[in-house]
Amino acid sequence: MARIVVIGAGLGAMATAARLAVAGHGVTVYERGSTYGGAVGRFERDGFAFDTGPGLLHLPAVYRDLFVKTGKEPLEERVALTQVDPAARHVFADGTRVDLPNASRAGTVAALDTALGAGAGERWGDFLVRAREAWDRTRRPLLEEPRPADPAPLAREPYPALKPGLLRRPTTTLAQVGARELREPRLAALLDAYAWSYGFDPATAPASAAVLPYMEQTFGSWYVGGGLRALADAVYERCRERRVAFVFDTPVEAVLEKDGRAVGIRTAGGDTVEADHVVSGAPVPALYRDRVVEGGAGDGLPGHQAIGTSRVTACLALRGPRESEAVHRTVVHAEGERPTVTVLRPDDPALRPDADHESVTVTATVPTAPERDAAGWEAFTERMVEAAGRAVPGLRERLLWQHVRTPEDVRRDTGAAEVPGPALAGAGGRLLPADNRSPLPGLWFAGGWSHPGGGLAHAGMSGALVAGFIVEGADFRGSR
Repeated sequence: MARIVVIGAGLGAMATAARLAVAGHGVTVYERGSTYGGAVGRFERDGFAFDTGPGLLHLPAVYRDLFVKTGKEPLEERVALTQVDPAARHVFADGTRVDLPNASRAGTVAALDTALGAGAGERWGDFLVRAREAWDRTRRPLLEEPRPADPAPLAREPYPALKPGLLRRPTTTLAQVGARELREPRLAALLDAYAWSYGFDPATAPASAAVLPYMEQTFGSWYVGGGLRALADAVYERCRERRVAFVFDTPVEAVLEKDGRAVGIRTAGGDTVEADHVVSGAPVPALYRDRVVEGGAGDGLPGHQAIGTSRVTACLALRGPRESEAVHRTVVHAEGERPTVTVLRPDDPALRPDADHESVTVTATVPTAPERDAAGWEAFTERMVEAAGRAVPGLRERLLWQHVRTPEDVRRDTGAAEVPGPALAGAGGRLLPADNRSPLPGLWFAGGWSHPGGGLAHAGMSGALVAGFIVEGADFRGSR
């Protein structure tokens, strides 16, 4: 049995801790904050509750596997999972609306033909066929296998773009895919919205980002009863049942080295903890920036995706009941200075004081630099709420109060203002996160900044994936 220290109590770190504990190791988690969950947070006030991180779950099979592998009780006995249908309502700049069904290719094609005109659905369906090719080429090396010793093949673009015209340059970005292959401004905006929701600018996102709409429209979108925070609660309880120890309000100041190997940690309070292995779920760039781990600088840091975006979240407390025709998720596309926003309106009694009120969450992707001051964030939030009004009738009149979370709040909760994007092939390898094997023997990386499934951390998934590799692919016997 090995003594293992885990840095951070995000979902990725906790999933790893649970699997290591089941394998027979002694695991202690050190978390700098006062609670677990990392980016999967919760804000509560006056009987209203809001998810402050991701609000929907994709690929729930990842967590089903985690709960099967860490105990006999399945995931569905811990949390209530329901498919969100329609998966999303899209409100375009010209006022066109379309409801896309959950995990139904034929239904999506029909809905797009009805809303955008004959042929729109077929073009989208043909695009998803090509997106599936990119998914099939990258699913195993990105999500199911250890990072290859030579990641160069993953740096090449896997999306089979249509051949450009004689005078055109090859298709390299998602925006070019939309313009050249979808050939309809609203279809292109639909594709762009998937990129923005995962933190990418479609003008610079590689064509391989086509796997994002393919994944959602193939495997569906799921809501966790009580909000996604309830999933963090379930993973935390599973860890406790497997005798994982947690130490909160204890930042880790340094990973200790001896003879070229990680041998423990030193906390900010000066205490040292010996360990046979250290697993870090903290943002990998922050580990080097803050000198928790020595070595590395600038863009050469392991796992430095540098997508340069974060999120603003507005938690809106509304008076009045949710109307019967409301949908769970609405994407309101950009118009003028108004950003593209995602409006979540879960019909969940656990998130509101009573049936005569409603909790609504509005999110937008923003660049991490330049930073805005308080007045700048206030003006930006006003534009977000104005956009959300196209999804929520009478929003201004119903608004009791709002609570806004900026990238600085993300930094406080997770250690990095930037939100890690999905692990994507192509783009010369710049969107491949850190290998689970760190450059320092005995130190391992898990969570949203590490391989595999870095971007699935947008839905809190990557740790459940990476945990399997760390447990099954590494020698975790005591080494000293």
